[in-house]
Amino acid sequence: MATLATMYNRLFERTLDHTANPRVGARLADPSIRVRPFANEDIYFFVKRIDNNGVLRESDPAARGTCWKLIGSVVSAVVLVVGVLLPSAYGLLAGYQVQSLKQEGQRLANEQASLEVEEAQMLSPARMEELARMQQFIDPPSQKVVYLDTRDGGSLAMNKK
Repeated sequence: MATLATMYNRLFERTLDHTANPRVGARLADPSIRVRPFANEDIYFFVKRIDNNGVLRESDPAARGTCWKLIGSVVSAVVLVVGVLLPSAYGLLAGYQVQSLKQEGQRLANEQASLEVEEAQMLSPARMEELARMQQFIDPPSQKVVYLDTRDGGSLAMNKK
């Protein structure tokens, strides 16, 4: 691939005196050297350190106003985007809350149904008879049963002998 430096080397190679650079001259003179010359190997670049400690930046009064305008426009754009996206985000969160409340309602309905079944089992007559037998309850004789009569308008609790 031909670069500009390579083209210049080819153009001016015939006119240059190779005695100025002994490495290039030795390479061209000695055919046993098989390494091709590097492009522009005879050029030396000098790097000079530049110290800018004493240089002060010139202030631009219009740049400050431009920066504040840019900051204000970016903040207003962010507020606008947040304002546009806020209702949809609120709707999304409300949807999650509705779903969690539906799941909790279903769980409570299942728990209520299981408690009603358990209550029905506990209050069944067979269970009551079993508890009475376990605690050795007996039915009272019919002579000791007192029926309350509330037709006379008196109190419900009466002492009878």
